[in-house]
Amino acid sequence: MTRKVAFITGASRGIGAETAIALAHAGYDVAITARSLRDGEQHEHGSYQSNTESLPGSLESTADAVRAAGGQALCMRSDILQPDTVLAAIEEALGHYDHIDLLFNNACFQGMGNMQHIMDITAQQIGDIYQGNVFTPLAAVQAVLPGMLDRQSGTIINMVSGSAEIDPPAPAGEGGWGFAYSSSKAALIRMAGVLRVEHKDSNLRFMNVEPGFVVTEVMKANGLSEALADFTDATPAKTVAEVITWLAESTEAHNATVLHIPQLAKKLEAR
Repeated sequence: MTRKVAFITGASRGIGAETAIALAHAGYDVAITARSLRDGEQHEHGSYQSNTESLPGSLESTADAVRAAGGQALCMRSDILQPDTVLAAIEEALGHYDHIDLLFNNACFQGMGNMQHIMDITAQQIGDIYQGNVFTPLAAVQAVLPGMLDRQSGTIINMVSGSAEIDPPAPAGEGGWGFAYSSSKAALIRMAGVLRVEHKDSNLRFMNVEPGFVVTEVMKANGLSEALADFTDATPAKTVAEVITWLAESTEAHNATVLHIPQLAKKLEAR
């Protein structure tokens, strides 16, 4: 029996890594991408100022965990600010596995401009944020959708953000968030609904998931987790991964504009 294949961006750590592992336990093979191929690599991830501190996790460490869970893993370095690298990774994954059943647009850009006030942000910073959070996910969808339509089978899940749905409780850097990141995620939210309408006669599924407040390694490195922790409870990355895996396999209709992971997790626990 042919195993299902998931293509996951931002899978070197956090939600992406945990989802790859959870899907492997559910019988998937995975194609995983991120900038960090090996442990100890340094990449720019500053939200206020330059920060190239090495973060825990890598594609290779995720792949080891996937294989331990019984799945195959194809690791490919890519950068969502360079869409050609993501498209090349999709092409390589299709060449290796022949098909993609699940596209999880998980990676997001939270670099410079993410937490700047409106009067301080630059057009270049906004452009980078929209490239990483809107244009590259769109390119990935355009690359995998034809094959899914041909097979009449497939699921596309976009990671969005609660910051796109509500006003911040405080200014950026004081427990709230900035304009550029939240507006980019608001734009991404519109994609799934449009895809559902455009392909209403297909068997494909399109979803937006909002994870709640998840403490990431990037947030820790930039001092953001403490500022936001006073305003909301954290959702473990593993919980997010378990719900996403359930959504990928569920035969139920999930057509809400945004699926909120914390609420879904509570429903699953009550079953």
